[in-house]
Amino acid sequence: MGVLNLSPESKNTPTVATGVDEAVRIADDHRRAGATIIDVGAQSSHFENVEISPGEELARLAQTVEKLVDEGFVVSIDTWKPVVAQGAIELGASIINDTGGMRHPEMIEAVDTGGVASVVMFLEGESPLAVGSIGLDGSLVPTMAERLGTQLAELAGLGVVDTVVDPGIGISYRGDRARYTEHQLDVIRRLDCFRDLGRPVLLPVPRKPQLAPTLALATLALEYGADILRVHDVADVAQIARQMGRME
Repeated sequence: MGVLNLSPESKNTPTVATGVDEAVRIADDHRRAGATIIDVGAQSSHFENVEISPGEELARLAQTVEKLVDEGFVVSIDTWKPVVAQGAIELGASIINDTGGMRHPEMIEAVDTGGVASVVMFLEGESPLAVGSIGLDGSLVPTMAERLGTQLAELAGLGVVDTVVDPGIGISYRGDRARYTEHQLDVIRRLDCFRDLGRPVLLPVPRKPQLAPTLALATLALEYGADILRVHDVADVAQIARQMGRME
């Protein structure tokens, strides 16, 4: 899963597109490098950024999503706003990557009626912009897995079964960065707890200031069984995945 940002506020500038043509170029680079899904986001999820309206977010997305779908890309939409998800589904998006945790009734309805797949992400907070310091006294993994398991069962009861699990370590939380990195490593090393939920596991590889730590996390995620990696550095990660026999 290659990341494509349509949010000029994003800190990950190499994947930020300022127009439709640039967005298609980045997506095409991702696809040639090995990405089979393009995850498009127009609202930065970093807590330092402000929340834009659903209308503005959808306006940022619309032309690019339509163009990508026309060009045969599998498009995922990174949003926590039901209105945005609904609009993107109407434009042809086939996956909703709900960074709000698939808890809003209107989001569930949009996914259900749209007949699309969804990513169910663990989140401590109402939205990625409303997170505090995540509780990291000991491993959080058992709590995360239990909560996600309960949520998957509830969604299945509502008819939403085409789901992917995301432990949510790509979300920036306030607090001790070194301790949070330890948590990210703990989650990766215990991905079996999430795989036991019976759904594919998407691991958003945290993008560190230097490339080497980012690739180290990607390598660990592959080793511990992640089914999908969401990455900005597609070519580098794809090379590692091929060396490890995880993709052709």
